Amino acid sequence: MLKSVLLILMAAVTTLPGAAIDKNDVEYVNRNGKALLLDLHVPDGQGPFPATILVHGGGFDGGSKSTNVRPLFEPLSEAGFAWFSIDYRLAPEARFPQVIADVNDGIAWVKANAATYRVDISKIAIIGESAGGLLVNYIGTHDAAEAGVAAVVDFYGPSEYGSLAELRRTHPERFDMTTINRHAANGGGIHFFGVEELDEAGLAKLHAIAPIAGVHRGMPPFLCIHGTKDDQVAYEQSTAFCDAIRSVGSDCELITIEGGGHGMSRWRDPEMQHWKPEMIAWLRKTVNRK
Repeated sequence: MLKSVLLILMAAVTTLPGAAIDKNDVEYVNRNGKALLLDLHVPDGQGPFPATILVHGGGFDGGSKSTNVRPLFEPLSEAGFAWFSIDYRLAPEARFPQVIADVNDGIAWVKANAATYRVDISKIAIIGESAGGLLVNYIGTHDAAEAGVAAVVDFYGPSEYGSLAELRRTHPERFDMTTINRHAANGGGIHFFGVEELDEAGLAKLHAIAPIAGVHRGMPPFLCIHGTKDDQVAYEQSTAFCDAIRSVGSDCELITIEGGGHGMSRWRDPEMQHWKPEMIAWLRKTVNRK
């Protein structure tokens, strides 16, 4: 009897208005019978809360909502942000721009369910890392009006895949080519964009769809976070991107991780941890703009 009463009380507490919410594997869209899922966290309190939509990396053919972006969960939760970490279709099943549609549907789902999860739809930021960084960079430049997000955070995402691919070809010693080639063999790399060769036509296609090619005045503010020793996506991809954004009068800030490699989980040294409070401060400042 006592056990039953305790279970009833526990259920009541977890459903109280304003209680924190944590859910895994929530369907946000269905593609031909395949559910695309997200994990979510909503803070304790009445809200509405600023929210972040997290887009994992993995070379377009791997990664998941629960692994690659895990280092973001704690700082965002402690700062009072709701977060929604999404999976999307991977190569070779899907290519660009199908995956862009997945991320845009994730954004639309969060907005459609804002009342349920106490989200302030005027304070939504999209955060992507590596391949996910390219996806949020593209949405923030090419699809900014449709997405309607308040901010974009890019962790070491390519801003111009054509120039990155050329750099990998001419200076392979700078890169972890074993990992890069493995992704390419699975339909990632340039193949993800429907390009088979780095010839004139292939480079023209990569440039046309590059986030840096879509930079224009009036975009949401961007924050780029990148390590100087990245062996998969050259640090210059972020510096060039920020310079291009600033050149049209839009806002971009860059957090540099000195000596940092590819992947936030590898930034273990105490002197590399500054990105967490700096990112939170930037998000708070940026999404609260009116």
